[in-house]
Amino acid sequence: MAEAVSSTFEFSAYLEKARARVESALDESLGPENPETLRESMRYSLLAGGKRLRPILCLAACELAGGNSDQAIPTAVALEMIHTMSLIHDDLPSMDNDDLRRGRPTNHKVYGDAIAILAGDALLTRAFEMVAIRTQGVSSERLLKVVGELSLVAGAPGLVGGQVVDLQCEGKKVDLETLEFIHLHKTGALLKACVTCGGLIGGAQEDLLNALGIYARGIGLAFQIIDDILDVTASSEVLGKTAGKDLIADKTTYPKLLGLDESRRRANELVNKSKKALEPWKDSAAPLFALADYITNRDR
Repeated sequence: MAEAVSSTFEFSAYLEKARARVESALDESLGPENPETLRESMRYSLLAGGKRLRPILCLAACELAGGNSDQAIPTAVALEMIHTMSLIHDDLPSMDNDDLRRGRPTNHKVYGDAIAILAGDALLTRAFEMVAIRTQGVSSERLLKVVGELSLVAGAPGLVGGQVVDLQCEGKKVDLETLEFIHLHKTGALLKACVTCGGLIGGAQEDLLNALGIYARGIGLAFQIIDDILDVTASSEVLGKTAGKDLIADKTTYPKLLGLDESRRRANELVNKSKKALEPWKDSAAPLFALADYITNRDR
């Protein structure tokens, strides 16, 4: 198992407070929309709950860099909007064709395919508005870098590219290199953007940004390995989404390629390497250490 974070850091209290803060910001981010159906569809998925790991990582990275995490809230919300967009679109019949997400019917099952697509599009563009217009007290130079990061992660170099390769590989034998490419783009790219953007908002120097990049790559792959394991070992009721869908779609996963035991070992190894990258920052990195452990120890 990954090494435990220092007992002096109260992770449960930190996580609860951070989640409440993120939920409040997400709720406030969607004002009146016209037409109302669009707003309902956007809110349905954005406020459906979840771990909120991505915005919390953003806030924690900002704090580690010595910044004011209040200034990172719009960016944290933007990252969750991009993540939500990707879930809405991934669940569509033309993609992963899933009926369940976070314990509820998927967006397209409630609002139809067309509205679901448009709600995802609206969330994606609102994400850039959050950063460019709603952020206060951050230099335009830093915000431009954040917008650049979000552009890369939301497009062909990130989520879109990963999803295309994932779809093309369904029913085919995939090697470890290709599997890691998919996961580093579909999952890892956004997690990397979370810590990088948080660090940029907080004014992180190059050495910390590099360390955050190493940290994010490791937790990104570890997160997906655990997802693959849970798809095999957990129920739909526990996961809040359809269990076993990778098997049904004949997708290559880490357990399928390496087995459950080796997959768990690899996830723990990745998390330990991630934490090692931030060791020079010691206690200041406690929230990020704890979040890395949380990734490998979660059950959903």
